[in-house]
Amino acid sequence: MRYITFALAKGRLARTTLSYLEQIGITCEEMKDPDTRKLIFTNEKLKLRFFLAKAGDVPTYVEYGAADIGVVGKDTLLEEGRDNIYEMLDLGFGKCRMCVCGPAEARDILQRNEIIRVASKYPNIAKNYFQTKKNQTVEIIKLNGSVELAPIVDLSDVIVDIVETGTTLKENGLEVLEEICPLSCRMVVNKVSLKMEQDRILNIVKELKTLLYEQ
Repeated sequence: MRYITFALAKGRLARTTLSYLEQIGITCEEMKDPDTRKLIFTNEKLKLRFFLAKAGDVPTYVEYGAADIGVVGKDTLLEEGRDNIYEMLDLGFGKCRMCVCGPAEARDILQRNEIIRVASKYPNIAKNYFQTKKNQTVEIIKLNGSVELAPIVDLSDVIVDIVETGTTLKENGLEVLEEICPLSCRMVVNKVSLKMEQDRILNIVKELKTLLYEQ
């Protein structure tokens, strides 16, 4: 029996995913060692392997077959736009929203048919939203750090970013102007892997669905 490999987004998403997997009998004791330097973790009994990756890399590992299953946020899936993966399950945790945010006066700019500057860590999501859904021409400015700073220092008119509580926005004189889409953690599967290991993979998905339904 071949290994089924999981790629998990580092941090809170991985920890929560592992706690869900434990509840359906999938454990990996090696991953609980805080001092380990290992990169690949194995459950020999169940023939499962796990590794942690940066969120943005998870869809790549799954698309190219280095991982059979990936667990990552919907924001990453939308931004990466990978084709050779199936989104199998909404795990329901890590809920937040992708939004257009800015100062209150920017509401007027969003209603006009003119070019606006948009700063974001998610340039593809931002471009698709404004050009496809709003039919509005935008100049996208890619940032990696605190995107909230952009409209404050007049780098951009608005930003596109993830919003959880909105506290950071409020503290900096910004607010949600438009909601693009809800986000949460998703399980994705490589298309070839699903054909080769259909029964095993679908059984994992089924058990997780049952767990989520019971909660």
